Amino acid sequence: MEHLTLLYKKWAGAEPVSVMALPGAGSNRCYYRFTGPDGRTAIGVVGTSRDENHAFIYLTRHFTLRKLPVPQILAVADDGLRYLQTDLGDRSLFDALAKGRAAGGRYTADERDLLLRTIIRLPELQIRGARGLDFSQCYPQTEMDRTSVLFDLNYFKYCFLKATGLDFHELKLEAGFQLMAKELTQHRSEAFLYRDFQARNVMLDPSGNPFFIDYQGGRKGPIQYDVASFLWQASAKYSAELRRELTDAYIASLKQYTEVNEVEFRATLERFVLFRVLQVLGAYGFRGYFERKKHFLESIPPAMQNLRELLAAGACPYPYLNRVLTELTELPQFRLREEQTVTRSDGYRTADVNVYKAHVKDGPATFSKYDGKGPLKVRVFSFSFRKGIPEDESGNGGGYVFDCRSTHNPGRYEPYKQLTGLDEPVIRFLEDDGEILVFLESVYKLADAHVARYIQRGFTDLMFCFGCTGGQHRSVYSAQHLAEHLNRKFGVEVHVCHREQGIEQTFPVNPLPSDDLIVS
Repeated sequence: MEHLTLLYKKWAGAEPVSVMALPGAGSNRCYYRFTGPDGRTAIGVVGTSRDENHAFIYLTRHFTLRKLPVPQILAVADDGLRYLQTDLGDRSLFDALAKGRAAGGRYTADERDLLLRTIIRLPELQIRGARGLDFSQCYPQTEMDRTSVLFDLNYFKYCFLKATGLDFHELKLEAGFQLMAKELTQHRSEAFLYRDFQARNVMLDPSGNPFFIDYQGGRKGPIQYDVASFLWQASAKYSAELRRELTDAYIASLKQYTEVNEVEFRATLERFVLFRVLQVLGAYGFRGYFERKKHFLESIPPAMQNLRELLAAGACPYPYLNRVLTELTELPQFRLREEQTVTRSDGYRTADVNVYKAHVKDGPATFSKYDGKGPLKVRVFSFSFRKGIPEDESGNGGGYVFDCRSTHNPGRYEPYKQLTGLDEPVIRFLEDDGEILVFLESVYKLADAHVARYIQRGFTDLMFCFGCTGGQHRSVYSAQHLAEHLNRKFGVEVHVCHREQGIEQTFPVNPLPSDDLIVS
């Protein structure tokens, strides 16, 4: 830190007024915000790899000369381990889309506009950014080739496929991998492959204009990879219609820089989507099955659903690989729970029968009769214990109150004090720490059983409250995630209120696909 401060003083010509550590990302780099006497800020970066730093610095300077939307390099230390760059603020595209993700992929017009603004700038970086670029400066390799594709496919095999216990023929699977690697790299590309193009790596200025960061792993390669990486990110929950809209916008923008055979582009994109899904499953398998990180395990179901949809669309033309992947999606731990629904007399459709039976083992075999009037509405609150437990205004006497204060508090640390449990840095802190995930695991079991019983009996109101010291971090995170969980799993209307933040949100009824009464 001392050396980074000296670099700042040399560049700015003055001591910084303040230095604030910023929340870390997925890499081992450390970030600090320096504020000068004039109020201007700069970001200081400390890395552990000179080669990786060199790649980022070279690419950034090259892209800056091309007037592309990236930060600027302000100063670089002699040892290559520290540098300063312009401050792009704290609002990422991922943060800006948080409410749409929380609503199960129901994005507003403004959120869709941010996505469109971002994806139409991507070809500019890929095509214009590649002009005059010395790819030998890229790290850890200069080009996406068959070897790198096979590495990722085998990562999927060893870290995910084998961990599931599925039996398969190694040589036949390898033959499918070889065919895929050959097809994905058969056309030499002269474009810049971003490699890690995702919403977390896009910063937004106050007007919503995108700026790109964290492209230090970029290399020469096929442009479809980045589109697949961006639009098929499992946690984003983009609808098929939104993906088509964004793909069309990308192609229209791409045509401004190069000739495009749309039929060939879309066919190749489909193969890269399949490859990307296998690649991320390998990563989720390693971080989840081997490192036992719960939030990576929770990322597997949406990724498996992406895979299931691709197979249904015929996106895997390699017969044995297609067979293995199909069997994989049919394993008990990944099998889609049947969307078993009920239709009430008022036409309201709600919860999964299997959820109820899993938690209330002595319950009835069918949901053909209700005791009450329904439909159920769930209210979830976050609050500060210092200001008292939220009052129940329904007249039903309240419900569950959970105390989050036993879990690690991000509010103890300066970088998080002005943030809440809705902000991505706090979410990362809590999930990387893991205590809140263990806490919520027990909460979900209680809540699921209670909601299922209330639905079965036709009750109309249920209340959950989460309290912590200030009602800002842990309780907000817990309340928001329970609300999302119940809306997604049961389809019921959920109203969440973060009392101390003055924030309220309603997750409307999320209809399940069948109108038929299901009898188990």
